[in-house]
Amino acid sequence: MSKESAGTKSWRSERLSQLGSSIFAEVAAWKREAAAKGLDIIDLGIGSPDQPPSEAVRKALSEAALREDTYAYPATKSGMPFKEAAAAWMKYRFGVEADPDEEIVTLLGSQDGLAHLAMAICDTGDTALLPNPGYPIYAGSLALAGVEAVLMPLREENGFLPDLEAITEENWRKAKFILLNYPNNPLSAVADLAFFERLLQKARQYGVLVVHDLAYSEMGFDGCEPPSILQVAGAKELAVEFHSMSKSFNMAGCRLGFLVGNKEAVGALRELKANIDYGAFDPVQEAAVVALNEAISNPDYVKAGVLYERRRNTFVEVLRSEGWQVASPKATMFVWAKLPDMAWDMGMPWSSRTISQEMLKRTGVVVVPGEAFGSEGEGYVRIALVESEERLREAAVRIGCFIRGELMVE
Repeated sequence: MSKESAGTKSWRSERLSQLGSSIFAEVAAWKREAAAKGLDIIDLGIGSPDQPPSEAVRKALSEAALREDTYAYPATKSGMPFKEAAAAWMKYRFGVEADPDEEIVTLLGSQDGLAHLAMAICDTGDTALLPNPGYPIYAGSLALAGVEAVLMPLREENGFLPDLEAITEENWRKAKFILLNYPNNPLSAVADLAFFERLLQKARQYGVLVVHDLAYSEMGFDGCEPPSILQVAGAKELAVEFHSMSKSFNMAGCRLGFLVGNKEAVGALRELKANIDYGAFDPVQEAAVVALNEAISNPDYVKAGVLYERRRNTFVEVLRSEGWQVASPKATMFVWAKLPDMAWDMGMPWSSRTISQEMLKRTGVVVVPGEAFGSEGEGYVRIALVESEERLREAAVRIGCFIRGELMVE
């Protein structure tokens, strides 16, 4: 190929621009710029757990990694121990029975499954109902699959739940699936079984698969025990649910999760993934079995939510005392904060993007603009509770100085 002809072509597909918000790349650039200026960065942007898994989990992983028999392709083995442990945990945690062979598929993290599910269950031109705001891979997965998104606004006046009656009959009829996420990222909202019952009733009426992302199941606060949609009688007839080892068990870097529920949809994803990868590294699966069994059988087991509830209490209390009256989240590792009243004039309208950028530039505190999660996210920022209580207290004080106009850097 000549240079002339090569110069007329692009080796970057158009769909890449649909995979996620450019805001995340912008925030990373802001962070690098602030660090280069010598600011002490407190990164409350990405929701990555800052704690390790338990000692027993780490020991299981290290011992398995040292064995000579663990380096074959995982697909050459059944993978059943992890799926059996996942099924046992679903029974223990939610009272949900699941066939580990037909109703569970192992994933390289729940995002792996979220990214590929639409390819497995939809055809090009199909439609799906997605939340707005929503985790970016939800829309990105539809772009990869050539599926059209119909967005459901999640608003504060509705408790950040979709108004199921506001979805038109035409959109219900066209939809192949509806995807929701409670406890919610980024909103930190929760849903109860009564909502799931209404949702399933609607879905059954129109033959729509319900996809529920339950990555934050173990991060409820103030006595909240987030439910599984599969607890609703008959739910497995038309629902699947994603679970993750990342947030609840501090195994984010291990990349492991599972999809459970309707066997046809689970089977479709399993079939697709059989053509994409060879499964999760066996030592990681063995470590995850230990983690799930600890949650079931160890009387001293403490859920991840206990740590994040303490952090929430500290951060919200200090931030309110500094003048930003944020809502206290009921779950997850995030604070979804409505933009504060700013005591100083920047010379242009404040938005989630401008506040996030200026806050980082002037205080070193990283937050994510709400618009990164969709148009309904404008007017908010997401703050991740992924630092110690001491650092969160310091971040809240710096933010207070920022909103009062006591600029920390010029």
